Amino acid sequence: MSTAIPVEPFDFVVFGGTGDLAVRKLLPALYLRDRDGELPPDTRIIAASRAGLDTSGYRDKVRGELGRFVPEHALDQETLQRFRARLDYASIDFADGTDWAELTTRLSDKSGKIRVFYLACAPALFGPICAQLAEHDLVDADSRVVLEKPIGHSLESARAINDAVGAVFEESQIFRIDHYLGKESVQNLLVTRFANTFLEPLWNSSWIDNIQITVSESLGVGARGDYYDGSGALRDMLQNHLLQMLCLVAMEPPTYVDRETVRDEKLKVLLALQPMTPKDVKRNTVAGQYVPGLSDGVAVPGYKEEVENPDSRTETFVAVKAEVRNWRWAGVPFYLRTGKRMERRLSEIIIEFKPVPHPMFPDSEGGGEPNKLVIQLQPNEGMRLQMTAKQPGPGGIRLRPVALDLSYTEAFAQPSPDAYERLLMDVVRGNPTLFMRRDEVEAAWAWVEPILSGWKQSERGPRKYAAGTNGPTDATTLIERDGRTWHEGATP
Repeated sequence: MSTAIPVEPFDFVVFGGTGDLAVRKLLPALYLRDRDGELPPDTRIIAASRAGLDTSGYRDKVRGELGRFVPEHALDQETLQRFRARLDYASIDFADGTDWAELTTRLSDKSGKIRVFYLACAPALFGPICAQLAEHDLVDADSRVVLEKPIGHSLESARAINDAVGAVFEESQIFRIDHYLGKESVQNLLVTRFANTFLEPLWNSSWIDNIQITVSESLGVGARGDYYDGSGALRDMLQNHLLQMLCLVAMEPPTYVDRETVRDEKLKVLLALQPMTPKDVKRNTVAGQYVPGLSDGVAVPGYKEEVENPDSRTETFVAVKAEVRNWRWAGVPFYLRTGKRMERRLSEIIIEFKPVPHPMFPDSEGGGEPNKLVIQLQPNEGMRLQMTAKQPGPGGIRLRPVALDLSYTEAFAQPSPDAYERLLMDVVRGNPTLFMRRDEVEAAWAWVEPILSGWKQSERGPRKYAAGTNGPTDATTLIERDGRTWHEGATP
């Protein structure tokens, strides 16, 4: 069980409290924080939605769903009863100012408690909801608002959303969440880099050959088809998750880790990304879309069949070669890749070091594999340093790559908490370190927009790849023409 540091009493209002995100992630995370004793006794969780429930019906719904998304060993009756009593429900039409009476009544207590408004709904509703919160006098200095990605679908729409939310909340009250930043392995990346002296002298273009960031999913779009067909992999994953991980890998050491210093350094990385010209888009980016294939030996339909749109040009796979134009990283390519219906579920960061400058064992067998630092985010969080060693035995020297493994679960004798557990408590504490600032979001959009524009103008459309494979052949070409290959991720 993780160490729990209690927070101040708070009301947690979820707009979209009956939706998929709330049921799968937010409520289980809050339940587990309650189980570990982190939630004060008078903390409330209020769902706001148009589902037509009452408080009793909502409590019954959540009790049934927790069994699906919380480990069985964590479901104890004492916590379940206490958590159930915290739940409340308000029926509301988010954009209709005449339908806020129930929520206003539930928040009428001006006791000075922290209020967290979590917008687990469509980005188009972010501005109208915030305007209604202000209209009904529900926002004060102790309020926070959490925005789920994507923040818009373009730079222009992101600015419009930020303007609308910023008209009600101060920037210090706005928490733009990216759950990847709450993963233990991502947070540990900062510690690995800046709390260990042997790595930092090697963390530059003199010693690193290339960096690969892969987030692959074996599942298709599922119930998210309507949303996904209007978004695609670039907006859904690369513009936020992958670029945020790139920033943590590439950022300069801050003077100290504080709520703004880390975000300042991440912004510098985004601003240093080589802009994508039309020529760069053609040469250094690949869009793909899965067609029918086999997933874990089972035949699955293609993307167009899943979303029932035979004319869809939405990409379900993206590969990009990026470059960071600064002193530390000049000449080091960053290969980013994400996709659905790929061979397996895997998220990892690969730091591949340059080969040894001179072969000291010319008559040896094996060898040739570069040193790699593998940071795995899922399915198992951990870190692996691949080195070259002599294989035991007589009769000459045989070299083979071996790994020094760190499994967080084994090393610390406890499973890593879900990212939302950490991030939700950071919101209550008012700590924005692991959240995206407005200028970060807009800098990321400014970088990806030329890619979106180039793809839109292309007549060819996304390249096809069979479900259950690792993407289209064009992605292999993208990296192999540089004399490199994708790391396909041996599980630690």
